[in-house]
Amino acid sequence: QVHLVESGGGLVQAGGSLRLSCAPSGGTFLTYAVAWFRQVPGKTREFVAAITWSGGSTYSADSVKGRFTISRDNAKSSVYLQMNSLKPEDTGVYYCAAGRIISRTMYDYWGQGTQVTVSS
Repeated sequence: QVHLVESGGGLVQAGGSLRLSCAPSGGTFLTYAVAWFRQVPGKTREFVAAITWSGGSTYSADSVKGRFTISRDNAKSSVYLQMNSLKPEDTGVYYCAAGRIISRTMYDYWGQGTQVTVSS
């Protein structure tokens, strides 16, 4: 069992930046692929970005390419989502997820989420 904890959310003006962090609580996800998703009330959860366990490959949604960067530091057992040039439509609850296989949909473990609000 892997318990994931997200941090770094908050309120930012459009054009600003935030960095989200995801780390396992009481364990490690060294051999897991990790992804970020986001969800707005009333809408389905949306894939944002994913990274392989080694960090050698990353994938991003078209809506965030060129603005968001996913990375990981396995020595610190952490995954990050650097979000730049934020837009109001980036507002939502951001979830970290981990699984054995990298995917745009299916993961075994999920965090509780962190709120990101981008004001116009």
